[in-house]
Amino acid sequence: MQWRRRHCCTHIAGLLYLLSLLGVLVFLVHQEWLPGLTGMPWRRGHPVVYGGGGLHSTKAKGNLSSQHSLWRFVIVPQPSLKTDTNISFYQEDNDSFPQEETGLENSLAANTTQNEEGGLNSKLTQGPYPYIINEPDKCAEGKPAPFLVLLIATEARQVEARNAIRQTWGNESVAPGLGFIRLFLLGTNEGELGHLQQRMLEAESRRHHDIIQQDFLDAYKNLTIKTLMGMNWVAIHCQQASYVMKTDSDMFVNTEYLIYKLLRPELKAKKNFFTGNNMRGFAPNRNKNSKWYMSPELYPSEKYPTFCSGTGYVFSGDLAWKIYRASLSIRRLHLEDVYVGICLAKLRIEPTPPPNEFLFNHWRVSYSSCKYSHLITSHGFHPSELLKYWHHLQINKHNACINSFKDKMGWLHTNRMNGEKPV
Repeated sequence: MQWRRRHCCTHIAGLLYLLSLLGVLVFLVHQEWLPGLTGMPWRRGHPVVYGGGGLHSTKAKGNLSSQHSLWRFVIVPQPSLKTDTNISFYQEDNDSFPQEETGLENSLAANTTQNEEGGLNSKLTQGPYPYIINEPDKCAEGKPAPFLVLLIATEARQVEARNAIRQTWGNESVAPGLGFIRLFLLGTNEGELGHLQQRMLEAESRRHHDIIQQDFLDAYKNLTIKTLMGMNWVAIHCQQASYVMKTDSDMFVNTEYLIYKLLRPELKAKKNFFTGNNMRGFAPNRNKNSKWYMSPELYPSEKYPTFCSGTGYVFSGDLAWKIYRASLSIRRLHLEDVYVGICLAKLRIEPTPPPNEFLFNHWRVSYSSCKYSHLITSHGFHPSELLKYWHHLQINKHNACINSFKDKMGWLHTNRMNGEKPV
């Protein structure tokens, strides 16, 4: 009898031990793959805009807990060119503002104007800027309808970044059997260096056939024009595309997770669908010393409509035509992601929150194969880092979290052996 009691107690103790180990495993894996718990705080590294009752600032602080209620943030792509000369959007759409509606609609009406392409019912053309490089046959008849079109904002000098994207998340092998199109969006540069870059860019285009370029100055404040060029291209040359993603050349994009987990090719393609890192209830930056300054004359409302961070957003193919058409009657703003949000508000389309708030990240998430197998975007990658982490993820993607757990347990064991306390 005593032997049976001891045997039973031994089994119970063993079971409790296994359950405790399982609990530790679940906790560590949970901590590991949620980017928001271990990545860079979303506030850091982005411009601050006034949200009411406080001071202005153009820099985000590392610790803003005491001021959290005073600040709002607007996330926009980081500038890479300093010049503000020949900014084409300042030269357009200078008509007077009609006043027809109230609230947010009043702000939209205040931004409403007509340009040389006509109103909402006009037939789309290629836009006010002629193509220098175009790929009109990427979606030609007879080819499979593309499931996803990638529109990647880049600059002529970023050759290394484009080559890294072609080898990693922009490679067609990511989605074998599905229509998958990659396009880099560019403007032009001036001077002797600009002419040299142009010749190199044209040679690159002849080799890869994945570049479109129009004759506008490739400057930070023309990102809106660059994005509209991509949407216009889809609307004219690739209307059958199921989905489109706009992103930047310094991003890590888990296109496989985006396609097979979020968009899901086995389902009927959605319509009027727009998602990304949703920015809701954010206010314009009224600090005139900030490069993200938005004047009351350009945008009189105290709040932006909901928009998605320009570092990476996804939308259904039908919206390319609708957004570009809406833009024909809305004054151009230099904040590209805000401007697209205004176009959506004009269409009365609200961006859909992603199923997981950590899928789209406009900051850089610290790398682990576990976290990166469960996110879609991470920001701020050098081409060599992109190659390194992409290939590591491909090797480990089928057991990414198990391998990360093993690595963490091995690290903890080594620290204990060395007498170090775990961080």
